[in-house]
Order: sequence, then C-alpha cells, then structure tokens
Amino acid sequence: MTTDGFTTCLWFDGQAEEAAHFYVSVFKNSTIGAIGRYNEAGPGPAGSVLAVEFTANGQKFVGINGGPQFTFSEAISFQIYCADQAEVDHYWTRLTANGGEPGPCGWLKDRYGVSWQVIPDGLIEMISDPDPEKATRTTKAMYAMGKLDVAALKKAYDGA
Repeated sequence: MTTDGFTTCLWFDGQAEEAAHFYVSVFKNSTIGAIGRYNEAGPGPAGSVLAVEFTANGQKFVGINGGPQFTFSEAISFQIYCADQAEVDHYWTRLTANGGEPGPCGWLKDRYGVSWQVIPDGLIEMISDPDPEKATRTTKAMYAMGKLDVAALKKAYDGA
C-alpha cells in the first residue's frame, strides 16, 4: 500500500481480518494487502492478527484489532454513491446482511457497526435544488425512507 493520500484506520475488537474480507467481497476494485501479526511483545496473542491492509472500492483502509476500548458511531460514516436502484439495493442488502441494521434516510450500520450512507446519484442536487418546492418535496420523501427509493425520490422532485 502506498503512503500517498489518506488511509482510513478502522478499529476492531478481533474482527479486522474478517471485516476486510467482507468489504472486499462487497465492493468492486478491492483487494487484501499485508497482514501484520502480533509477536511475543503483545499485547495480543503472538501470531494473531494485529492489522490488515485492504482496498475497498479503490479506497485504502487498515483494520486494526485494538480491543474493546473503542467502538464505531454514526459520527463517522462512508458515503456510497450509486448509479441506479440496482446498485442501491446491492449495497443495502449486502451491508445490512447478517446483523447489519437499516437506518433512516439511506443510512445503515453493517454487522461490524460501521455506518454507511447509500445514496443514489443526483440526490444531493435534488435536495439542494434552487427551486425550494422541488428541494422540499424531495427532502420530505427522503426523510420518510430507510433504503432510498430512486423512483419515489424522482417522483417527489418532479411533483408527480
């Protein structure tokens, strides 16, 4: 992994490698990189995974098994911009599977507690349209949704 740009470090309690493999399975343009292991100096058991480098959707990450001291919150989330409803459905289904939690307005938590926003292309433009009626209708429609419905958002935007 190069040192150019930013790398997001995600703190796990023993699940870093499992999570990395999960994210690589969900996103295109994804790979597992180096896996570092604890040695006799600890603090984890010698040979267990300390950290795993991975790329998900072209973004660099490091998963670290730091222990139970810190957990994820909605204060940090990753936005996934989707070309169409099929992509929204794909990410929503995969990321909420096996213990993930759907949330409001396109937000969800995956099984590891990481927060994601699954957003169709064009939504930001619709809710910030200079026509306040279009923006308000679209925003109200979005607030009523969990997983975002592209057709319903477009219908609200159009006033249909």
